[in-house]
Amino acid sequence: MATDTRPTAKLTPKGRRTRARIVDAAAELVHERGVAGATLEDVKAAAQVSGSQLYHYFADKEALVQAVIDRRADAIVTTTEQAGLDTVEGLRAWRDLVVAEAGRLDGRGGCPLGSLGGQLAESDARARARVSVGFGRWSTVIGQGLAALHAAGRLRPGIDPDDLAVTLLCALQGALLLAQIQRDSLPLETALDTVLALSLSPTPA
Repeated sequence: MATDTRPTAKLTPKGRRTRARIVDAAAELVHERGVAGATLEDVKAAAQVSGSQLYHYFADKEALVQAVIDRRADAIVTTTEQAGLDTVEGLRAWRDLVVAEAGRLDGRGGCPLGSLGGQLAESDARARARVSVGFGRWSTVIGQGLAALHAAGRLRPGIDPDDLAVTLLCALQGALLLAQIQRDSLPLETALDTVLALSLSPTPA
């Protein structure tokens, strides 16, 4: 079964826009219904494309899902980069952004990237690897910001920035799952606030 998506560099501007519309539609449907619940017919209708258009860009559903994973990872990494985690203010603003988004959705869907991993990790090795790469990119971006805070003396002594990045991601994923189940962002607020309170130095060292 083919799994590689068509290289976007070879597409015309119109083709790139059409492909992006398909991926965006698929990403929303997958987030709402899960991978199994989002059919290619649903994607065609949501993206307003024909079957021939869909298969021009994606050989099969597996290829489309891989593109969705990449799109989710790209969006999360970009948002995290733009948050400016190299300052305490930026880190707290990122916390507020994550909590606000979960609150807006009442926790529905969980983490856009983590939920894909949960659905595919045991059934699709390639998808699991792709999600893993996405989490690696996310952890690296967080770690880079935390490294700057560490250099500025804003982390408590003995805390490794890379270890803290992994801890933050673990807290975030578990809390988003609870928020999804409870339809309440409070677990997310509690988890992030606790990690930050234990990690940040009250004043520069």
